[in-house]
Amino acid sequence: MAESQTVTILRAKREEIAAAIVNYERELERAKADFAHITAALAIFDAGDRPGSQRPYTHLCRAFRYGEIAALCRAKLTEGPFSTPDLAKHVMTAKGLDAADRVLARSIGFSVLQSLRGMSRRYLVEKLPKQRGRCIWRLTSEGGAANSLSTGGKRAIALLTSQSQ
Repeated sequence: MAESQTVTILRAKREEIAAAIVNYERELERAKADFAHITAALAIFDAGDRPGSQRPYTHLCRAFRYGEIAALCRAKLTEGPFSTPDLAKHVMTAKGLDAADRVLARSIGFSVLQSLRGMSRRYLVEKLPKQRGRCIWRLTSEGGAANSLSTGGKRAIALLTSQSQ
């Protein structure tokens, strides 16, 4: 039995509408992505100085003086070997930062690791075998000498000790 002309036309119309719906959904996804990007850009440029408007992505170059992280790490490593997260917590408490802030702790941890790797290339510290997946660091004989601190590092330690008193 042959299909009626009405059924054929309705099926063709249904396929046409289904194709239009797929196109509209694709355009809707693009519009949602554009909306999210514009909202994010607006949040960055319109943040201002309102409380709570600071982004969790912090650039640390203004928080520490040149060589200050390295100096704080070397001062702590005089007490013995420590892991990178322990040194990061020490740096945060020495600067009066919130050690419970996980985003900031991770960012400072990366900066501490970068400083330690630089000191390792200059043979000031050495990396011991990992314990529980964490890098352990200790001072070498060259790094343990008090005169190995740079002038900026000495100034940073003097400034921190005067602030803590």
